[in-house]
Amino acid sequence: MRKLKELLKDKLSEDELKLVKSSFDIVGSREKAVAIIEIPEELEEKKFLIAEALMKLNKNVKSVLRKVSGRKGELRLREFELLAGDPNTEVLHKENGYILKLDPQKVYFSPREARERMRIAKQVRPGEKVLVMFSGVGPYCIAIAKFQPEVEKVYGIEINRIAHKYAEENVRINKLSHKIVLIEGDVREVCKNYEKFFDRIVMPLPLGGESFLDLAVKCLKPHGYIHFYSWGEEENPYENAIKSVEKFVKRYKIVGKRIVLPYAPRKFKVCVELEVLNG
Repeated sequence: MRKLKELLKDKLSEDELKLVKSSFDIVGSREKAVAIIEIPEELEEKKFLIAEALMKLNKNVKSVLRKVSGRKGELRLREFELLAGDPNTEVLHKENGYILKLDPQKVYFSPREARERMRIAKQVRPGEKVLVMFSGVGPYCIAIAKFQPEVEKVYGIEINRIAHKYAEENVRINKLSHKIVLIEGDVREVCKNYEKFFDRIVMPLPLGGESFLDLAVKCLKPHGYIHFYSWGEEENPYENAIKSVEKFVKRYKIVGKRIVLPYAPRKFKVCVELEVLNG
């Protein structure tokens, strides 16, 4: 980011340079990537200059998208503005030794959670049946099947049809069709068919995920694990998550807590991991 500011120092004032965001996401590969940036209203007139400078510094970046809304709606999508480059923003994203095909304008995906996906995958045990709720383009499913080859099956449920189609293609690309079952549909409807079926459930939806905790408990075997994601304030990041767990889960033990990444100013995405006794 220092190099970006250096490139812009003749085009922006000192005050404007201070407003340039210090981080951004890059989704894609060395061949083609998309940069996703935030630009404050004070820099509205300089947004195209910033985007062009970013592309000069990152030769693999073929498109620059500006966030213009938070994630919203049932599909958790943002609105973007194309500031520079190719309007076709479909890419092949590489992380942890596997490939994910996606378009960040059409599906939910966070490149910042690659390490978290690996962390979860390494906890899965041989012979387990695992459910990933809100599975998107399949990153958690693929990470688990890739790094625990003795998992029995990984099931992914996703309501976004475009994300589901990408997930199907990603499973084929990574040659994991024998380990992953993908289901397009509403988690609440699909899970009615899987009571007491899973050993482990991953719930990577930080806002609203608590309303699915009761369903997750019903889908677990008499003994199982839930990786529950929520959000929390800086002062007590786990408070909201633990209150939700106390409300919806009867017999449990917290076996892990982790701040995953910043979610908003002074707010964090967190993971609380539960061992649940369901018998």
